[in-house]
Amino acid sequence: MTHIDARDLADRYAAVWNEADPDLRRKAVQDLWAPDGVHVLQPPQEMRAEALRLGFADAALVARGHDELEARVARSYEEFVATGEFTFRAAGDSSAALEDVVTFRWEAVAVESGEAAGGGLEFVTVGEDGRIIRDYQFPAL
Repeated sequence: MTHIDARDLADRYAAVWNEADPDLRRKAVQDLWAPDGVHVLQPPQEMRAEALRLGFADAALVARGHDELEARVARSYEEFVATGEFTFRAAGDSSAALEDVVTFRWEAVAVESGEAAGGGLEFVTVGEDGRIIRDYQFPAL
């Protein structure tokens, strides 16, 4: 297993969500995730409750492969960063690596105040090449 610099991965991860240029964003997605990488988002509580009410045991939102990952990142960029309202960053010294697992916290920072307005926990597994294979996102709003 290649040595994983958890802080570097966390910083690159946060940066991809802030990237304005679609070509650079696509390259960053390809550099960060394996071609068959998966991003699994734990949706907000109200969405999970509605899914359970409708008979779904799991309301996780999933993006698979570079095209879906790029679309997920681009949509997030358009909704939060392009508006000038937020930017994303890795949170403090919260990153840690153990074998092929990396965890870190991230923050959504209000551009106007510079204060964290939200954030979450990321739990990722990485391959031999250091790219993300599975990415579990737990937003904490």
